[in-house]
Amino acid sequence: MKTIDRGTIKNIRRRTVIALLFPLLKFLIFLFRIMPISAVRKLAVISGKKFYHYSHRCREIALSNINRVYGKSLSSAEQVKLAKQVFIEALMGFFDYMAYSHVKDQKRYFKLIEVEGEEHLKAAYERGRGVICLIPHLSSWEFAAITPPMLGYNTYAASKAMRSQLIEKLIVGMRARRGMKNISRNGSYQRLVEVLNEGNCLIIMTDQDTMVKGDFIDFLGVPAYTPFGASRLHMETEAALVPMAMTRKEDGNYCFKIYPELPLVKTGHIPKDLIENTKNQNEMYSKIIRTYPSQWVWMHRRWKTTPQKLQEYLEDRKRQKAEKARKNAARSLDVIPDIKQMSKVG
Repeated sequence: MKTIDRGTIKNIRRRTVIALLFPLLKFLIFLFRIMPISAVRKLAVISGKKFYHYSHRCREIALSNINRVYGKSLSSAEQVKLAKQVFIEALMGFFDYMAYSHVKDQKRYFKLIEVEGEEHLKAAYERGRGVICLIPHLSSWEFAAITPPMLGYNTYAASKAMRSQLIEKLIVGMRARRGMKNISRNGSYQRLVEVLNEGNCLIIMTDQDTMVKGDFIDFLGVPAYTPFGASRLHMETEAALVPMAMTRKEDGNYCFKIYPELPLVKTGHIPKDLIENTKNQNEMYSKIIRTYPSQWVWMHRRWKTTPQKLQEYLEDRKRQKAEKARKNAARSLDVIPDIKQMSKVG
C-alpha cells in the first residue's frame, strides 16, 4: 500500500483550511467595504495585538530579527514595543487594502494615498526605456504595487505563484481592477525584459529571503542573501531603477514616497557589477526601513539562508539533476531493444 508523505498531508490540510476559510475572507472584504475606515482600523489594532500574542512562531522571528539589527541600540522593552507595532501595522495595512479593494476612482483613491516625488517616476518613465519600481514590504505594500498604474503608468508586477489558487485569483483580480498586470515569477525571465524594453513599469520586491541566484550582501547592517534579479534586469535593459515605498502617516492614511532613481553600475565586469548594484539597492532598502521600522515585515525570516544552507541546497539540486539525468538515460536504453525488435518485425 502506497503511503502518503508528511508534506503531502500538510499540503492537503492547508488547502482544506483555506477552502473552508475563503468564504469568511470574502465576507470580511464585503464587511470592511461598508464599515467606516476608523472602525476597520480599530479592529486591526485589536487583531494585531491578538496576532502578536498567539502567533508564537512569528513573534519569535520578529523579535529575533529586531534584536539582530537593533540589539545594541534598543532595550528589550523597546524591542518588544516595536514588534507589537509591526504586528498591528501588518493587520492594519491588510484590512485597509481589503476595505478599498473595490476602489477604482482616482479621486477617492488619492484621498487615501498622498504621492510624494512623482517627478522622479515621471522623468524615468518618459525616457521610454522602462522603469524598475523597487518596493520594500513596508506598510500596505499591495497599495504600493497598484499606485503606479493608478497614477496612469502602464505597470506589470512579477510575483511568486501563491499556494492557494483561490487566494491568488482574488489578489490578482484586485490588482487587475486597478490596472496592474501580473506576471508569474515562475514564468520566463525574457518576458520581464520585454516588459521593460516596451517602456513599462515593472514592480519588483527583493527585500525578502528567496532561493534564487544572489549573494550575501549587507542589509540593515547584517549580511543577508539577496537575489540578483533586479540588478540583472537593470544591467541588461538599462531601464531606470526607481525606489518607492508606501508609508503610514500620523493621520492613519498613506504617503507613497518615490525616491530619485539609483544610478546603474556597469563597468563590464558582470559579477562585480551585480554585487555593486544589489548593494546600492540594499542600502536604499535599509534607509527606508530604518526611517519606518515599525512598518516593515520583521516577522519574515530575512536571514534564513546561511552560507551552509545555501551550499546544502545547491548540492541537493545537483544531486536531483544528476538523478534525473540518470533516469532519462535509463529510459533511453530501455527503448533501444524495442526499436531493434520493431525493425526485425518489419
